[in-house]
Amino acid sequence: MTRTNYTVVTEFILLGLADTLELQITLFLLFFMVYTLTVWGNVGMVLLIKADSRLHTPMYFFLANLSFVDVCYSSTITPKMLVDLLSEKKTISFVGCFVQLYFFIALATTECILFGLMAYDRYVAICNPLLYPMLMSRTICLKMAAGAFTAGLLNSMVNTSCVSSLPFCGSNVINHFFCDSPPLFKLSCSDTWLNESTTSIFAGVNMIGALLVILTSYSYILFSIFRMRSGEGRRKAFSTCASHLTAITLFYSTAIYTYLRPSSSYSISQDKVASVFYTVVIPMLNPLIYSLRNKEVKAAFWDIITKKRILLFCDWLNF
Repeated sequence: MTRTNYTVVTEFILLGLADTLELQITLFLLFFMVYTLTVWGNVGMVLLIKADSRLHTPMYFFLANLSFVDVCYSSTITPKMLVDLLSEKKTISFVGCFVQLYFFIALATTECILFGLMAYDRYVAICNPLLYPMLMSRTICLKMAAGAFTAGLLNSMVNTSCVSSLPFCGSNVINHFFCDSPPLFKLSCSDTWLNESTTSIFAGVNMIGALLVILTSYSYILFSIFRMRSGEGRRKAFSTCASHLTAITLFYSTAIYTYLRPSSSYSISQDKVASVFYTVVIPMLNPLIYSLRNKEVKAAFWDIITKKRILLFCDWLNF
């Protein structure tokens, strides 16, 4: 009986995004600025919604949850990536890798479901306005948000278990800038077909399930908008939905391309670009998308700025 000696992997090496020092420094400065804007923009959105009573509605409640998820989502990936861009040895411990993977999947799943809930909220507001106070009460909204976070955590538990239970006994070099499922599957020294199929099914159920809710909701919304006789009513309804549709399109196009395309067409360089977009860029863009086209958010923002200026002026007079 022959015994095969394996080297047990205790840490992983992340190859990252760049090979040259000049490019690493450039990317560090760029992503540091993007991450700073992400944190300020999303935290600012949460505080703005909390501070202004006009924004205490279901739509902005879900937007506040989305902003919170975006901050956590980006913070799961970006700080480690920034450190690695300035480090010679880009390592992450075995446990640290799967902790990062767990929170990444949990927050990404939660974001998918929140997009679906936001679409449902717009459907009720436009298509069933008389039932809106009952169907979107504070208690129901809290239960919906709690369900989104719970589903994200449970889905991530299954997906992370499918990856972490595999034996890693060969190379420990991950050709990526964070711990993600596809490159980790490639490092396993056993058959990964069952594990990959399981993660794909769970990812598909969550992403496609939320997407079906979005498509169904907006189908009814568009039908209702085209039946409106008032041009002003149509413009207002389109304006309310435009920012949400923009954010959904950006998120889902990159997520579906990365995780639901055939494995035969997998390209690590293309996957890295897509991953940068939905882990770093989109969390920064969401507050801009939802504020630039939203009169209520802009009004609340300028009210706070005006009040702050008045207070500063009064303090100056008292001084």
